[in-house]
Amino acid sequence: MLRICHSLVGQAEAEDAWSETFLAALRAYPGLDPEVPVEAWLVTIARNKAVDHHRARGRRPVPLAELPEPAQAALAPGGRDHELWDQLAGLPPKQLRCVVYHYIGGLRYAEIAEALGGSEAAARRAAADGMTALRNAYRANETKTGTNP
Repeated sequence: MLRICHSLVGQAEAEDAWSETFLAALRAYPGLDPEVPVEAWLVTIARNKAVDHHRARGRRPVPLAELPEPAQAALAPGGRDHELWDQLAGLPPKQLRCVVYHYIGGLRYAEIAEALGGSEAAARRAAADGMTALRNAYRANETKTGTNP
C-alpha cells in the first residue's frame, strides 16, 4: 500500500496517505462484505485518499518570495475615493448588500440568496441594479464636473 500511495501522491505525502488509508480501512472494515477482495478494497481506499491529497494541495497557499503590493487605500472604506463609498452607502439596503456581498465579498449569487432569504435571480437583479445606479451616479458626476476618469 505504501508503494501505491507513493506512486499516487509522491514521496513527501506518501506516508500521510498510507496512514489515512489504513485509518479509513479500520473504520470501515466491520461493515465490509466478506465477498469483497480486501486488496482491491484497500487500493480503492488508497486511490480515494490520493485524490483527497491532490485536492487539498490545490487549496493550500503558495509561499511567495516577495509580498505583493499592498491594497490600494482607495478601495478601503474611508480611503481616498469618498464619492464611491458615499454612492455605495446611498443604495437601497438590498442593493447595497448584494453589491457588497458579490463584488467586494466574492460570494456567489446562490450564497447571497441564502443569506438574504430570497431567490438567486432576485440577488442577481439587485446587484445589477445597484451597479447600474453606481455607474449612473458616476456619469452624472462626470457631466457636472466636466471630468472624464
